[in-house]
Amino acid sequence: MSILLETPVGQLVVDKPDRAHIFQRFQIDYCCGGAQPLGQACVAKNVDPQIILSEIVNQDSRADVNSEPDWTKATMSALVDNILNQHHEYLRNALPHLGEMAEKVYNVHGESHPELLNVLQTFAGIFQELDSHMYKEENILFPAIKRLEQGTIPPAAAAQLFGPVSVMEAEHAAVGAELEKLRSLTNNYTPPDGACNTYRGLFAGLEELERDLHWHIHKENNILFPRALAGTSN
Repeated sequence: MSILLETPVGQLVVDKPDRAHIFQRFQIDYCCGGAQPLGQACVAKNVDPQIILSEIVNQDSRADVNSEPDWTKATMSALVDNILNQHHEYLRNALPHLGEMAEKVYNVHGESHPELLNVLQTFAGIFQELDSHMYKEENILFPAIKRLEQGTIPPAAAAQLFGPVSVMEAEHAAVGAELEKLRSLTNNYTPPDGACNTYRGLFAGLEELERDLHWHIHKENNILFPRALAGTSN
């Protein structure tokens, strides 16, 4: 079990994706902070490591069929397509809708809940960052990764991906920090007593956005990018 505490959190999820549910529940960062050993991550979140280890043992012993393929065994092109079709498409649908809801909730409830202005502004920053981020991935980085795998550029060209990948990882970290701020501003996405349905729907939607982005970023930071930088799909 001590080996698990020394293993990076991101790798623990790469090995068994269902473990992501545990880390999400305890708010342990397995995507942007996936390089941190589990023991250190627990200390940072003031969580008893033994509780997490027990949760992992219980989760690993379950016979649940994971809905996610093992992306370490898929081609990089297949993983890129999954990220585009599952996560980028989700963001394109969810972000405008959540933006409209955030503005409506602020306009109606902002006077009695002034923190909603920060919620609206923080979300707007995330929206803007992700819009630019997806454009760069779709038009620069992802096509380059596919060409590398297809052999239309030499493996040595993988070194040229370090710059774009570093930029994407930095942007992931920035969005991750803003998500933490959003969680704090919304009291862990807990609507106040008497909140209307739109208010409750906004907070539920923001929490869903967080979950999807964590899984999305995990696939890139902990699986796709390391393989691309190694210059191989193996």
